[in-house]
Amino acid sequence: MAAGLARRDRWFGRLMAGPGLAAMLLVVLFPVAFTAWTSLYEFTLLRPVHDTFVGLGNFAAALQDGDFRHALRVTLAFVVAVVLLEFLLGLAVALALDSVQRGRNLYYAILLCPLLMNPVVVGLIWRMFLHPTQGIVNYVIGLVGIAPVNWLGDPVLAMLSIIVVNAWRGIPFFAISLLAGLQTISQELYEAAAIDGANAVQRFFRITLPLLSPVTFFVLVTGMIGTFQDFSVPFVMTGGGPAGATQLVVMYLYGLAFRLQNMGLASAVAYAVFVVIVSLTVLNFAIGRKWVFYEEG
Repeated sequence: MAAGLARRDRWFGRLMAGPGLAAMLLVVLFPVAFTAWTSLYEFTLLRPVHDTFVGLGNFAAALQDGDFRHALRVTLAFVVAVVLLEFLLGLAVALALDSVQRGRNLYYAILLCPLLMNPVVVGLIWRMFLHPTQGIVNYVIGLVGIAPVNWLGDPVLAMLSIIVVNAWRGIPFFAISLLAGLQTISQELYEAAAIDGANAVQRFFRITLPLLSPVTFFVLVTGMIGTFQDFSVPFVMTGGGPAGATQLVVMYLYGLAFRLQNMGLASAVAYAVFVVIVSLTVLNFAIGRKWVFYEEG
């Protein structure tokens, strides 16, 4: 009797998991396998039937392409700047919210607004805000006598603009995650340190940062992976311009696949980007083992 019930429970579990597994096979594994296949062929959307096997030729072409190397350099600079800005401002917001006693839910609601907005909508709104003649940003700085600035037309300012806007979207995730970590730290540690004569700065660097390191490591790795794949906001704001100054690697990939319709080369680039992301993640884990504090017990 018991064996029959156990067997029935196993089949029931498989039945319930079946739709989810089928969806994963269709949505995740099939595209991954198809991309791997197309990366080995000279495959275009204009003539998908007449493909030619080129082996690793697409990967070699991608590595030799100066546009790809440029896009990769721009992306690495973009990721470092965005994640660093998100962490610093997110930590500042988390520390501020941790000391708030009244109205915390209202602050939470305001903080989450950028994260809940559609990325395309965010890109459109900020593109209007930064318009050289009709944007609200130039209007505000004009009130104090500053001449209008072509925010999205200058290579340096365009890069700075997409960094700030993407960081603005990511700050809520960093802040909420770090705030959750702050609230797990016992106040008794701060009280004991204060009794021993430690000031606020010493308590922050000797208690807060070490005990917050697991959460810090999590948000940095997660933020790096997400930012590396960011597409919607930068694409809507600049489209990769001016003169390729904000051409992220995902924009380069999009151009290969849907403008030039070279799916074989685009698939090879996608796997190259995947290897870069995995390599950076492994590097982060290797570094994280040395500075992440794990509380025993």
